[in-house]
Amino acid sequence: MTSLAQTLCRDCLTLFETAPPTRRCPQCGRPRLISHPELFNLSIAHMDCDAFYASVEKRDNPDLVDKPLIIGGETRGVVSTACYIARIRGVKSAMPMFQAMKLCPDAVVLPPRMDTYAEVSRSIRALMQDLTPDVEPLSLDEAFLDLSGTARLHGAPPALLLARLVKQMKDDLGITGSIGLSHNKFLAKVASDMDKPRGFYVIGQSDTAAFLHDRPVRLIWGIGPAAQNNLEAAGIRTFADLLRWERADLNARFGSTGDRLWHLARGQDTRKISAHRPIKSISNETTFNTDTMTADILDGYLWHLAVKVSDRAKARSLSGRVVTLKLKKSDHKSLTRRLTLREPTQMADTIYRTASDLLANAIDQGPFRLLGCGLSDLHPQSTHNQSSAIADLLDPGAQKRADAERATDKIRERFGKDAIIKGRALRNRPIK
Repeated sequence: MTSLAQTLCRDCLTLFETAPPTRRCPQCGRPRLISHPELFNLSIAHMDCDAFYASVEKRDNPDLVDKPLIIGGETRGVVSTACYIARIRGVKSAMPMFQAMKLCPDAVVLPPRMDTYAEVSRSIRALMQDLTPDVEPLSLDEAFLDLSGTARLHGAPPALLLARLVKQMKDDLGITGSIGLSHNKFLAKVASDMDKPRGFYVIGQSDTAAFLHDRPVRLIWGIGPAAQNNLEAAGIRTFADLLRWERADLNARFGSTGDRLWHLARGQDTRKISAHRPIKSISNETTFNTDTMTADILDGYLWHLAVKVSDRAKARSLSGRVVTLKLKKSDHKSLTRRLTLREPTQMADTIYRTASDLLANAIDQGPFRLLGCGLSDLHPQSTHNQSSAIADLLDPGAQKRADAERATDKIRERFGKDAIIKGRALRNRPIK
């Protein structure tokens, strides 16, 4: 019997009001069908590129397509990202490089090319903005989209527009992405991780409760190892566990986070997608499984955090004047150190080097259970040369990087301002 579920073929982009009787598309014969009773009505989406840095490298060098690939730096100490071949072997982002190489000794290791990734990101965002002005980037490789009201404009439901988007990304840019489609931001982001790579997952209003019930609370964005441990100490491991708590009790136990947990346990999220929401700061942090004050480990993680902060700043076309280092000791006491730059920056290398100097002056107060890095006093990215700010740090390599940036500017002048994103290639810096 034919299902009433609305269906879309992600290959030929054909829509069906009811699900076909077989798992293959009646039009093109391919099996990449997505069916859901609410498929044509949902409009909140999250698009996440698949292993973005690694995908760009494989696109630009076809010899790497079938090889395990790790983006990072052996002297950095940690993995920035890894392709899915390496991930199958157990390699993960932020994993120490020596551990990754033990798991995948035949992996090709490449340093990140942030300028190239930013250029591809700009092209992807342009495709998104052709669909809707309500695009909220989270980093270079992911963004929320609100497609409410776009069906009338484009003559197609949001699900079809999203399928066209990832198909165009693959055809025009050589990059694949996964889509999460739902009725709010929380569930859309959860959905985009459910079927990677090249996934398209739907969570409707009608199946939200059943979907969440037995799933672990670590699905909640922002629930790291420390928060997960606190929840487990309270007997909360799944969303079903959360549902057993009264709202007042969650607030009493977890403060303002408790109210958020109460709503998310019920699949409720009223946050709006906005491309113009003012952002006061951008930060990222990581909690270690074991407290550490080992300089090599802290330095490697600090680089990884600086890249994430830089990615998010670039995705929003923002620069910051204040670099912040956050440390939390084993007794949960926090240390915060800040440095104000003469010129605002969005460059990972500048953020890293500034935070690294702050860390050097605080490392003797360890061991630490948490390390964080942030950028604040944010301003729209200006066109002035940022190399002066880098040079102010008395870095002996500043002139070389300044020359590289000037060369980039010449390319932009010759081929147009969008030919290459303003910036420079990051150089590996040996661990101190």
